[in-house]
Amino acid sequence: MKQYFLYQLNLFLLACSFFTRLPMASNICYSPSKMRRSGQYFPLVGWLLALILSLFFSLLLPVIGLLPSICLLMVLSILLTGALHEDGLADTSDGIWGGHTTERKLEIMKDSRIGTYGTCALVLVLLTKFVLLWELAKHQQLLLALFVAYPLSRAAAISLVQDMSYVSNRLPTSGSKSEPLAKPFKSKTLLFVLASGSLATLALPLMTIIYLVLACSLLRFWLKHWLNKHIAGYTGDSLGAAQQLQELLIYLILLANLPTQGLIQ
Repeated sequence: MKQYFLYQLNLFLLACSFFTRLPMASNICYSPSKMRRSGQYFPLVGWLLALILSLFFSLLLPVIGLLPSICLLMVLSILLTGALHEDGLADTSDGIWGGHTTERKLEIMKDSRIGTYGTCALVLVLLTKFVLLWELAKHQQLLLALFVAYPLSRAAAISLVQDMSYVSNRLPTSGSKSEPLAKPFKSKTLLFVLASGSLATLALPLMTIIYLVLACSLLRFWLKHWLNKHIAGYTGDSLGAAQQLQELLIYLILLANLPTQGLIQ
């Protein structure tokens, strides 16, 4: 039992080391197979990030007020993840809208430089996120929104590996850092991913849960169709883009189904 717990803890720490910039112990055991299994803890990484951000926001709010606290919350979120998902959003936008063939789109996505499409996507998403978080905070729903959106958006994004092809496997210059994660989950593991990602939704009204499930499922369906159309599969960058879009959608659904209560002035 102890060995099993230590093994699972190692997988979780591997997931944290890949998906965040949090300092990790130097004795984490790595192998491609362990890295692949660590993907199941992507939603739990979301839980950890939501916890850190919630504590940070709760400490700042009484001191500096609402708007500065939300701004610094977003800054900390990017620092904690190393802008991993935002980078994926920018690269995916540049590639898909900047290339005319699948090969050219993938070539652009691998380029570390950011272009017009990526810049516009990044600015618009961050601006939209700021406005949504501001509105949620005014209705005293920000902390709950973080605990719903961070795990659920990550579960929805990584579920794309289940029934899509990993594009980099078909490229001569394979070796992407996301490649060890590019394996479908076993049924039991997929159930754990979805359950851990959606656990916080149990604190929501039933109709809000239904709207969230439908909305996230529809966005997943559209992303799958969109990515298959343009690059015939997915990359690590496109999973980052999926996470960002799912996070925004979750905030929108929560905002549209706010309970009636007083505002924070």
